[in-house]
Amino acid sequence: MSKNAGLAKTRKAVAKRFKITGTGKVLRRKKGKRHLLANKNRKRKRNLGKVALVAKEDEAAIKANMPWS
Repeated sequence: MSKNAGLAKTRKAVAKRFKITGTGKVLRRKKGKRHLLANKNRKRKRNLGKVALVAKEDEAAIKANMPWS
């Protein structure tokens, strides 16, 4: 029997998409910067590159999938 039996594993898909700050907030990327960029103005594209906070309702689900963060 392995030493880590019964421990929760980190969902790697979630870990790649979100970051947890030191104060416990969850950061995410904004949608809309993948394609169709010619129609969007420079300011809009620049602001899409910034990070945003995850809604409080979704924080618990994300943190449950990242037990070691």
